[in-house]
Amino acid sequence: MSVANKRWSKWQKVAGISMVCGLALAGCDRSEKEDAATENAELTEQPTASENAAATSVSCDDAMVQDRLKTALKNTLNQQAQTLAANYANEAEVSLSSGAVSDKVNGIMIDVQNAAVLQAANANGMTTCQASVSMTLPSEDLYQASQVHAANNQPSLQTRLAQNNIRINNNMLVDNAFTYVAGAQGGQVQARIAGQPALIAIVADVMAGSVFKSVMDEEQAKRQAAEAERRAQEAARRRAAAQKERENQANRQPSAVTPAQPVRPAEPATPPTINQSNTAVTPSANAAAPVTPAVPKAVPKDDSIDMVIIEDESATY
Repeated sequence: MSVANKRWSKWQKVAGISMVCGLALAGCDRSEKEDAATENAELTEQPTASENAAATSVSCDDAMVQDRLKTALKNTLNQQAQTLAANYANEAEVSLSSGAVSDKVNGIMIDVQNAAVLQAANANGMTTCQASVSMTLPSEDLYQASQVHAANNQPSLQTRLAQNNIRINNNMLVDNAFTYVAGAQGGQVQARIAGQPALIAIVADVMAGSVFKSVMDEEQAKRQAAEAERRAQEAARRRAAAQKERENQANRQPSAVTPAQPVRPAEPATPPTINQSNTAVTPSANAAAPVTPAVPKAVPKDDSIDMVIIEDESATY
């Protein structure tokens, strides 16, 4: 840029500043009448602003309001359920998945009916509403949460619901006096939960207890499976030891041998024959059998005979 152009640019800036100052001075020269007129104009604009604020309020039963309310309910439920589930997990020293809690919350069916104005819209266009809000939970979650409450000596679900004027129909929990705030700010429809509704606290506790019970059941199943595996291994080890013992006993026992025939006692040898004068004894074939003396054939009856000669064909003289 040339020097001339730079100077022209600076001049434009100076001229602009001078024009602004001139306008300011001209404004300073306004009369008191003009100031009074300005104040009157500002006063007349205030009702218009209030009318605009009232125009931004929305109906409590507007479809978009109810949609925003359901989203706010899901988000609040998820936050409280995550916190309660973490408390359960810390006490039991187990780990819980935040995704499991979110899945449980997303499975809840929320409905809003009989919306009515509890307090008219304020200056910001926010209307306080009251409606009947129902939350339908899976039966499994209600059953698991009741088991957790019973194990921890906590009041039953029916007792807590009765204490907070919440009725239960099968697996649907209904709060007929649920309060929320609805309105439009910046062209955006909004719905916010008023206070800390007991319905949200109870349902969040049910979801957290259900997830916790599922994790504890899984841990118990793992322990039981590990115990069964340990017992099976122990039984297999005992069977192997018993089989080995039987094999060792079989190796120590002698093999079967056919018994030999009993040995018969040897027959006694026949003694040699001894020749003696006037005496010779020949043993019979059976030495063990006694020899019966032969009966003499005839004995003479004569007292004068002193010697009797007996004929013995087997004797040797």
